[in-house]
Amino acid sequence: MATARHRIVLFDLFGVIARHQRPGALEKMAARCHASPDAFTTAYWTHRPPYDAGLHAASVYWTAVLHALSRPADADTIEELRLTDIDSWSRVDDRMVTYVRNLRDRARVALLSNIPADHADAFLAAQPWLRDLDHVAFSGKIGAAKPGPAAFRHCVIALRAAPADFLFVDDREENVRAAQAVGMNGHLFIGQDDLAGVVDGWLPTDS
Repeated sequence: MATARHRIVLFDLFGVIARHQRPGALEKMAARCHASPDAFTTAYWTHRPPYDAGLHAASVYWTAVLHALSRPADADTIEELRLTDIDSWSRVDDRMVTYVRNLRDRARVALLSNIPADHADAFLAAQPWLRDLDHVAFSGKIGAAKPGPAAFRHCVIALRAAPADFLFVDDREENVRAAQAVGMNGHLFIGQDDLAGVVDGWLPTDS
């Protein structure tokens, strides 16, 4: 019979363990570029996917954003925007961090996050407990991002498991559906208390 230690709870990062982007951050970066918040937000997200997936370096991403706003892409501006951006995604939910760390006593625990490589390095430096997880997959490091199936398959291979061994937890329905499409179990995160009940019911009782 399968034991709980054969099961893997695979967490999304932002919106689950970490907070979403700091309020006002996009407006702050827009002001630095002398651009309207709407124009900046459009450029910021339009050029984001290849940066998240590790296909573009930070300098390439920010050059594209600035050019889309008809602004010069000088090195100082790019670095200021890059650091402000990293800081805007740096907050964690301490209660969820505690839950995730304690869950390792009962199951294998891993992480799959859409995050650029330089953001990932900063996040690991600030949150060293992540290194204690059974696997950490950052899109900018593995070259694949959710909801693409390659991101989920990376975790299956890295953890030498079957898709059915996973419970994937994300706050975005499209990502949960993508995980289910490759054979994982999925849970749409709405809060820790709801999640705890789902995890308790999914993990088998060791005998």
